[in-house]
Amino acid sequence: MKILQTAILLIFTLLVVPIFTYLFGIPLGVREWDTLSILMKICAASVVYCFLVGELTNNNSQVDKYWSILPIIYAWVMAYFGDFSPRMVLLAVLVSAWGARLTYNFARKGAYQWKFWEGEEDYRWEILRKKPEFQPKWKWTLFNLFFISGYQNVLILLFTLPMLVTMQFDDGSIGLLDYLVAGIVLFFLALETVADEQHWKYQKEKWRLIKEGKLLRGDFAKGFLDKGLWAISRHPNYLGEQGFWVSFYFFSVVASGQWLNWSVVGCLLLLILFQGSSNFSEEISASKYDSYKVYQARVPRFLPRPKGRTQESPAPNS
Repeated sequence: MKILQTAILLIFTLLVVPIFTYLFGIPLGVREWDTLSILMKICAASVVYCFLVGELTNNNSQVDKYWSILPIIYAWVMAYFGDFSPRMVLLAVLVSAWGARLTYNFARKGAYQWKFWEGEEDYRWEILRKKPEFQPKWKWTLFNLFFISGYQNVLILLFTLPMLVTMQFDDGSIGLLDYLVAGIVLFFLALETVADEQHWKYQKEKWRLIKEGKLLRGDFAKGFLDKGLWAISRHPNYLGEQGFWVSFYFFSVVASGQWLNWSVVGCLLLLILFQGSSNFSEEISASKYDSYKVYQARVPRFLPRPKGRTQESPAPNS
């Protein structure tokens, strides 16, 4: 039920926030509308593809495969319409660096195959499909259409659109504030890179020991990683991902001089999505690993806790 509530909240935000912020912003020009039109066509094609392939193959990680690729396409389309100005190229390069890192991380987990419709499916989709809320199958089909394929594809487009606002106000130069925002963006990119690498090494070794039939000892006996960045945040990779796109939004703030513009909807929706996604992931982890609730009590979900602060008991929905 919480999953459906989260989906409804996301869709509500998707409809309300852009309308509200657009009323207080400067309308897009002809060039920006032309650019947005092309981006929306690419997005629509991706929605149709992901839905049909997901239904035909019963592999619902089609959107996951393109999560890191589509933003690169969107960014360079916007850079093209922005006449490849220094600022637009800077933003496109940053998005490309983010996408290359995430694509590599997903590829080494077996997500991409020569038969492009195959590949490793995120284990959470299989668990979700079996829940009573999605029985009979037609309910899952609707969920696949409107949330997995539809909503998530739209979200991928939305969190890149601060670049469209940046293009609207771009004067052809890069200022000190642009470099400052770029530095913050790169910090979060480095954070999620290190976090994913630590997690990959841990999981790779754990599964090697399991496949060889060896007894799991020490950190591997727990079943989950709680060292390195994972000792100060339960989801440092998610923190880096959210931080990247929230910081990316501020390029539009620098360019437009407006603290709030309609493109903020992308990073807001991303924050809500990660809240729901982490809830579901932790629900699974707590059911599998006996000491996970202790870990939840000791380590904050996203933002590291200042030294000296402790949490006495795990939150029921952490």
